[in-house]
Amino acid sequence: MRPAVRTEAHQTELLAELVCSNSFKSVETSNAHGLLKAELRLLGSLLLRCADEARVPGGAALAVDRAAFASRATELVGGHPNVRLVRGEATELPSPGIVATGPLTSDRLAARIAERLGAEALAFYDAIAPVVSDDSLDHARLFAASRYGKGGGDDYLNAPLTEAEYREFVAALTTADRYQGHEFDGVPYFEGCLPVEEMASRGPEALRFGPMKPVGLFDPATGGRPHAVVQLRREDRAGQMWNLVGFQTRLRTGEQRRVFRLIPGLGAAEFLRYGSIHRNSYLNTPACLSAGLALRDAPTTLFAGQLTGIEGYTESLGTGLLAGINLARLLRGLEPLIPPPETMLGALLAYLRDADPAAFQPMNANFGLLPPLDDPPRDRTRRKALLAERALGAMSRFAGSVDAA
Repeated sequence: MRPAVRTEAHQTELLAELVCSNSFKSVETSNAHGLLKAELRLLGSLLLRCADEARVPGGAALAVDRAAFASRATELVGGHPNVRLVRGEATELPSPGIVATGPLTSDRLAARIAERLGAEALAFYDAIAPVVSDDSLDHARLFAASRYGKGGGDDYLNAPLTEAEYREFVAALTTADRYQGHEFDGVPYFEGCLPVEEMASRGPEALRFGPMKPVGLFDPATGGRPHAVVQLRREDRAGQMWNLVGFQTRLRTGEQRRVFRLIPGLGAAEFLRYGSIHRNSYLNTPACLSAGLALRDAPTTLFAGQLTGIEGYTESLGTGLLAGINLARLLRGLEPLIPPPETMLGALLAYLRDADPAAFQPMNANFGLLPPLDDPPRDRTRRKALLAERALGAMSRFAGSVDAA
């Protein structure tokens, strides 16, 4: 619908604009997000190819230049001979069609969805991390390294904090002024995307076991492990912009400048984007959609992405790709396909189908969703490797059935 109708978070009129983070998370199959990417590559994901083309250094993570990624996606979709791109707000459900309007579904369409489904859409708020300018950083106070030397070994900038610096920072963070108002009262934040101040309020050590954990990093200035670390991830290929990893926030902009400049190396940081929050709407999918994420009384109206109650970029790519495959099949008189539950994509769909509607919450990819092995080894690393091997074998066979059809 952009640019005719804008959202609280998007800044451009490009398709596939990323607004929460520029990272698609890990590419390693020992990680649930990496396994899901490997599965989607077997299914021929176009957007993962766009991400590969726009990739910037990010250790074991698939981080991208946001502008390059969105530009490439817009070019491929808008230039496809079988695609007609229409700019404008959709206010009715398509039949046939796919609704993939994401967490920022417009109010009018959200109301129509709720009316059509006979159920209220649930809502929570996502928090966005700030981005700072490279030339405003004091690089003498920072060191380049990836946790455990992964990726290129030096893909992140790291700001080490002593115990005294850490305690001063946490005290400032927990007492800083936040945006308030009735719309934030009792916000049911998704646990995987908590505002940093919300995490800090859970206890003085909470951040040291979260985004500021020092494990796997050694400060070359001291030769030892810091008490705490703030990691900055590259936002663009040229390294002109850096994202404060895990520092989603709803602090007021003046407070963001004051508090985050307490981080070593960020004393004069120029904020290119301040942290913010935005509404994230999702459906009570187990209560109102079929196993294939379609309307139960209109099987050619499908839903995909975060609107279905999955969380994350790669998870959204997966449900969108599958929705496209299945709508094409339905229009040809074929039955929809659902990946086996042994795959990460199939396990996510099984969660959306089987979760308790009374307590439904968004979910992202994790190994806990997969059915256990018949004879699981005690070693966690080995266990994950076997789960990934089983998943990729199952997805390979599934992809073959899609191609055959």
